[in-house]
Amino acid sequence: MLRMMRAPSIGRYARIAGVLMVLTMIFGYLGELYIPSQFISTDAATTAQRIASAPLLYRFGFAAYLVEAVCDVALSLLFYVLLRPVQRPIALAAAFFGLVSTALYGVAEAFYFIPTIWVGGAAFMQPFSPEQVNALTLLSLKIFTRVGWIFLALYGIASMLRGWLIYRCGFLPRALGVLLMLGGAGFVARNMTFVLAPQYSSTLFLAPMALGGLALTLWMVLKGVDVAAWEARAEGARAL
Repeated sequence: MLRMMRAPSIGRYARIAGVLMVLTMIFGYLGELYIPSQFISTDAATTAQRIASAPLLYRFGFAAYLVEAVCDVALSLLFYVLLRPVQRPIALAAAFFGLVSTALYGVAEAFYFIPTIWVGGAAFMQPFSPEQVNALTLLSLKIFTRVGWIFLALYGIASMLRGWLIYRCGFLPRALGVLLMLGGAGFVARNMTFVLAPQYSSTLFLAPMALGGLALTLWMVLKGVDVAAWEARAEGARAL
């Protein structure tokens, strides 16, 4: 009876993970890329003016990130549940790396939100000249961008560990695991070159993750996991 109840739940968990991955892609694009790009300029005055003229859109960028972060935390749990029958310590390590990477990117996003404190003419900012306020605004957004890149390897490691588990699991296609490992390695390469050799760093390192993440998302939404194979793997793990 317990087995009959558990199997459909794993199928539902997989589909839920797929939906959360879709939301992560949508809101991550909005909160991390598209909306910030509408405000950040190389000119401090222009950046501050854009924020002051569209404060709701600017704040929506942060709200979009919050949705992404909630989804990422939930995905850390769901992938742990789905992959722990393969090798529990590695599944747990992947969950930890995923959670820490989400938390550290949250630090970066705090610097994105900070300019809302002073852009708009708050009374306590009167001792600062407009040029100083503009410079502080652009500096905060530069820190947001920089901090977002310097911890990228942690998410890459989480992805590589999940990819390895998927490759070995038997209830998801091995190709998805390979793509996810390559994507994670690309994130690590982007992080390391950004820190150690900026002249060689490129967003092209992120391309494998775009492919692997999209493939895994589509598979989880449309197919889910092979529940019978997952159950067999889980029974084997319990027998050890």
